[in-house]
Amino acid sequence: MDKSLDEVIAARKTQRRRRPSAKAQLLGNTTGPATRVAAASAAATKVAAPATSAQPADKIIVSNLPSDVNEVQIKELFHSTIGPLREVTLHYDSAGRSKGVAAVHFQRKGDGTKAYQQYNNRLIDGS
Repeated sequence: MDKSLDEVIAARKTQRRRRPSAKAQLLGNTTGPATRVAAASAAATKVAAPATSAQPADKIIVSNLPSDVNEVQIKELFHSTIGPLREVTLHYDSAGRSKGVAAVHFQRKGDGTKAYQQYNNRLIDGS
């Protein structure tokens, strides 16, 4: 070896290339802040169409439910207003209390989309 340890370390630092982050891979090779903002806005316009219009859904996630709501009430609501259900799962914490989130799985494909359009950002039971 004809190089000192400091020379070897310095040479390795210049040779080592960092792998680009996932964001950089998605947005491309951006150099300045203006380029990053332009690339981010271009990427945002590509994803403007909601996923609900692309294909019919048969499953929705209902959130912000009161803690006293149970699976039977959720089943009754969606079965009477939307259509037949395959499964309703209410999520609980380790103490057995409701987390206020439920997964509703419909039998027909378009019913999830229909339920989303009908109930998204709406207060279901005024209490």
